[in-house]
Amino acid sequence: MTFTKKTPQIPPAIDRELLLRRMTNRIRQSLELQEILRATVAEIRAFLGTDRVMVYRFHPDSSGEVIAESIDEDRLPSLLGLNFPADDIPLEAREQFIKARQRSIVDVASQQIGLSPLDCAQTGEPLEKEDIRYRPVDPCHIEYLTAMGVVSSLVVPILYYDVRTHQAQPHLWGLLVSHHSEAKPISELELDAVQQVADQVSIAIGQSNLLSLARQQAQREATINRVATLLHAQPTIQLQTALEETVAVFQGAGGRIYIRTSDFHPEIESLAHDRVYTCGTQPNQTVDLCGGNIVEPSQTQGELSISCARCPIPDPRFIEQYPCWSSAVIGYPEVAKTATRVRAIADIYQDSHYRILATAFRSTKIRGLLIIPLEYRQRFLGYLTIFRDEIDTETLWAGQFDPDRRQYYPRRSFETWRELKKGQPRNWTPQEIELAEALGHHFAMAVQQYQLYQQVFHLNADLERQVQNRTAQLQKSLDSARILGQVLDQIRSTLDSKTILQTIVREVQNLLNTDRAVIYQFTKEWQGQVVVEAVKGESLSVLGFHGLKECFPENVTKLYKQAQIRAINDVCNSNLSPCHVEFLQTIHVRANITVPIRMGDKLWGLLIVHECNAPRVWQSYELDLLQRLADQAAIGIHQAELYQQTWVAAMQEQAKAQQLEKALDELQQTQAQLIQTEKMSSLGQLVAGVAHEINNPVNFIYGNLIHASQYTQDLLDLLKIYHEYYPDPHPAIQDKADEIELEFLTNDLPKLLTSMKVGADRIRQLVLSLRNFSRLDQAERKPVDIHEGIESTLLILQHRLKPKNGHPGIETIKYYGNLPTVECYASQLNQVFMNLLSNAIDALEHRDRKRTISQMEAEPSQITIQTQFIPKHTGDRPWVRIKIADNGPGMTADVISRIYDPFFTTKEPGKGTGLGLAISYQILVEKHGGVLKCMSEPGNGTEFWIEIPISRSPISN
Repeated sequence: MTFTKKTPQIPPAIDRELLLRRMTNRIRQSLELQEILRATVAEIRAFLGTDRVMVYRFHPDSSGEVIAESIDEDRLPSLLGLNFPADDIPLEAREQFIKARQRSIVDVASQQIGLSPLDCAQTGEPLEKEDIRYRPVDPCHIEYLTAMGVVSSLVVPILYYDVRTHQAQPHLWGLLVSHHSEAKPISELELDAVQQVADQVSIAIGQSNLLSLARQQAQREATINRVATLLHAQPTIQLQTALEETVAVFQGAGGRIYIRTSDFHPEIESLAHDRVYTCGTQPNQTVDLCGGNIVEPSQTQGELSISCARCPIPDPRFIEQYPCWSSAVIGYPEVAKTATRVRAIADIYQDSHYRILATAFRSTKIRGLLIIPLEYRQRFLGYLTIFRDEIDTETLWAGQFDPDRRQYYPRRSFETWRELKKGQPRNWTPQEIELAEALGHHFAMAVQQYQLYQQVFHLNADLERQVQNRTAQLQKSLDSARILGQVLDQIRSTLDSKTILQTIVREVQNLLNTDRAVIYQFTKEWQGQVVVEAVKGESLSVLGFHGLKECFPENVTKLYKQAQIRAINDVCNSNLSPCHVEFLQTIHVRANITVPIRMGDKLWGLLIVHECNAPRVWQSYELDLLQRLADQAAIGIHQAELYQQTWVAAMQEQAKAQQLEKALDELQQTQAQLIQTEKMSSLGQLVAGVAHEINNPVNFIYGNLIHASQYTQDLLDLLKIYHEYYPDPHPAIQDKADEIELEFLTNDLPKLLTSMKVGADRIRQLVLSLRNFSRLDQAERKPVDIHEGIESTLLILQHRLKPKNGHPGIETIKYYGNLPTVECYASQLNQVFMNLLSNAIDALEHRDRKRTISQMEAEPSQITIQTQFIPKHTGDRPWVRIKIADNGPGMTADVISRIYDPFFTTKEPGKGTGLGLAISYQILVEKHGGVLKCMSEPGNGTEFWIEIPISRSPISN
């Protein structure tokens, strides 16, 4: 253990301002953090006069190391370079360092600890007053300091604010610690000075970090420039050299560049195979990762070969295509699709996803992988992989402890303990991953440039050959176009599909000089028949021949649906089924071409050319010509079908126009019916309103008439008694009695009140009839008394039935049966009664205007109403029947057939709308599921039958 030399004591005259000035100058003079920290501990120890001052820095795992120290000779041992476990500083203490910026002062002799927070731990706001509050210290803390030989200590946290992230919350960088082997009080002035020095150290840490980042950025740019020069600035792309340089930059053990086959130009030989560049240590590919049999490997020009008897490897030379690689969810295609472009694996033996690959790396020291997918403009090109070996680590601890167990008791010795760990993984840093992203971009551009160069070279080589072939094709195309034009002119001259198809097969047979050309049309599924044909000489005719379903297996029909042509040079030496070959031989076919005729996505049929005498090698221009003719045939068929569809559509539109005209008439009728219904509804509301308004005063009058009659009778009785006891009244009284005709008044007044009561009763009955007729409170189907509705309607029409001047009136005869209540729409049914009775009254009045009084008296006008209960009617359900008959002039059969038509009327203009019976029919038949019948003959009157079911049931017309 080494000790520093003694530093002279700082005179008391040097105050904290001098200390701060000197520290500020030291920070400005140097940006090297270690130099600043050495000066800091020396100045603080001189300022406080303590035995040891040190700077303790925390590691990411909360352990820490003494990185700067100043001691006074051998009063306390040196701790420089020693590490302390995370348990030495409790989590609660570390949180207080951050939240409250808490400083602590421990006096072992008095077993007191002074706590001085700068901020409120709950709000984080600075405290108004800074003071030191003492309390008893934890015994474990006392034992810990005693074992170190410390009697008094001061701890000030060093917080660090990362200016790059702009976060207000700091993190705990380290501690500024002062130890003394004797009791030494710390004043608030000294504590404040040390705190200000700690703040200056925090600033210096930020500046040093910025300097380190700038240096790392410069080094990163230099590395990228070196690799980019090898990839882009040389006459040829130096992939191997660039790979070696990249592996060296990452301090790797080896690396690989895998270039995948080009998807756009697989015909180019140099791009048709995957390639790989390797350097340094590589995984052992002879190891069986999936249980298959491994073939002995070979290595040629840096390209590895491997094959597996179990795994279906597309190209066994590359581990990147090994199925076991992708089965661990780390295959390169999966990596390239994820949001994180670079996959950094620190330890393949600890990660469950990559453990399957560990066998291939057992013979090496490779522990970490850095996988960089190479993509250029969203096109995947390959991968760059860096291997990193395991390392041995050595850590110096202040005292021996078990790192796998929690420390429950303070250590009693801080002697240096050396911990050695073999085969440890190295974590990939964010800076390394960022550098890998940038280098991967340059490698991707280089691979893309290489592939583009190969493509251009290949295209130039093929250009001349294509020109020669194209010239020959153009000549054949001109000949085909001339013949195709002639066929098109004939096709377009007619819209008859039969003529078009016949023209096509005739021209095809003549053009190709074949034995037979036919068009086969599908009818259902894959069955059909030959609809047209053209044969040469005495060749066998197959017109009308029905094909066999077995001749169109599923794989063949899929090709036809995809518009693929099928050419067979020799039927006997083809891959056709024996059944199909036998079928073709029965119709003397030795070679054929089959071209699908497609109508959009639908396979309409086939254009087929047969060679019957010998095999024939079909030329590409013949296939192209037949394809064009098949397309034109589809167009001609489509035009013919469109013409037929247009004609059918025209007929359908004409029929629709007639239907629309009929619908318009029905709409007008419905509109008029709705208007009439609305009028009746409004009339019903008006009637109900008038009835309600009349009912209130009538009830008042009717109620008071009883009392008025009683009062009048009492007065008359009193007057009678008065005359009995005073027969000789005063002359003035006698004169007044004579003037008012007292005797007449006495006799007539009771009669007057009686007539008023009769009138009030009549008005009440009329109001009740109006309310029953309107039935506004019964808009839904409810059980009602049919007779009550009829009586209400008759009461409303009473003014038309009673005698008038020169008219004896219309007699009403009623034959009511014993009817139960009927479930119906009461107001609508009353409207039917009103329409039928009004029409009967109109017919009788129209006839009576032409008759004399004597004729009317001899044969009076009558309306007969009869009701009847029918226990069993349609569907064995009970119904009711209402008959309304008159002895009027009657109607002819022609009129009866039209009486339910809307707007049809036999009345004089302005007397009716022609909607009454139409609405009545709709109410009875559609609303109630009933029946409305009319029986009439000229001169014998008219009778209407209304039949409706008693209860609700499914409505049928």
